[in-house]
Amino acid sequence: MKRWTRAAVLATATALALAACASAPEDEATTTTPGDTETTASETMDYTACMVSDEGGFDDASFNQSGYEGLTRAESELGITIKSAESTDPGQYTTNIDSMVQEGCDLIIGVGFALEDGIQAAAEANPDINFALVDSAFSDADFNPVTLDNAKPLLFNTQEAAFLAGYYAAGVSKTGTVATFGGMPFPSVTIFMDGFVDGVAEYNTDNGASVKVLGWDKEAQTGSMIGNFSDTEAGRTTTEQFIASGADVILPVAGPVGAGSLNAASQADGVSVIWVDSDGYLQPANDKYKSLILTSVTKLIGTAVFDTISAATEGSFSSDPYVGTLANGGVDVAPLHDFEATVPADLQAKVADLKAAIIDGSLVVESPSQN
Repeated sequence: MKRWTRAAVLATATALALAACASAPEDEATTTTPGDTETTASETMDYTACMVSDEGGFDDASFNQSGYEGLTRAESELGITIKSAESTDPGQYTTNIDSMVQEGCDLIIGVGFALEDGIQAAAEANPDINFALVDSAFSDADFNPVTLDNAKPLLFNTQEAAFLAGYYAAGVSKTGTVATFGGMPFPSVTIFMDGFVDGVAEYNTDNGASVKVLGWDKEAQTGSMIGNFSDTEAGRTTTEQFIASGADVILPVAGPVGAGSLNAASQADGVSVIWVDSDGYLQPANDKYKSLILTSVTKLIGTAVFDTISAATEGSFSSDPYVGTLANGGVDVAPLHDFEATVPADLQAKVADLKAAIIDGSLVVESPSQN
């Protein structure tokens, strides 16, 4: 079993221009609910795409949900059949992947770094089935990169967008202290934290400030982890500890655990939260506390999933990694929403300039976990 504590995704990834989407059928396919194993449609393409979630499940308002939205979009627009297996515990990953193999899926997508071992083993054992994996490449027992002809990594250089979020956090902090924590020290988690720390550092350099970041030491690659992606109570108590230490902007990188951070922020004055993976302000699950979301570091997981399925249905599946960046729109920072009127205009303009600089290559944001 590979160790989940490794510091970086090991594949050398190159961006892939994915195939254009196929036309939708005349009769729209029906949609499954998360956890359903099968769907039927009045008119379907003879193709079955399947998905296995991480432990957060498909209603996590984060990366699992984004991936599932890409799957159901493919069902609706391409007329394919979809099947899914929802994981509520890491011990279910292998069983759920095996169940999708037995269901006769043409393409099986695992959502999350934690599914790497299971997806890679299934891909090696089933060369006639295509696989894709969100947030991880593939490697051997010594962590050397491995390319599998039937398995595609879907990767995201989220440190670029997290850098902008860190700059925002430092710029709006009234206490001069911000914080971040993760679920587990996967590269797909620490990459957010690396970018966030660098964004705060850039703000300090530009403005002669001394905003502190609690929860992550980029140089040492160590920091605060709660140990899973499902314990919202741990997210709440961890956030309360940071607030007690003076932090007034919190970046939880733990999927639905961010709901615990929002709850804690709601009990304190002047504390805001930065969401991850999707635009947390637009998630119905966050509606009660959405006014506390400063911005979100987004990954277009759903688009990457849809495009991968679309290409596969056209016979052009490729094992070349997809890498989402600011330049290709695969990652971004969400709008400020309720903070639009209160975040200073010059700070917003500076973040826009930094984004443009990252896109044109004049500013490079790096992480040991980048692709």
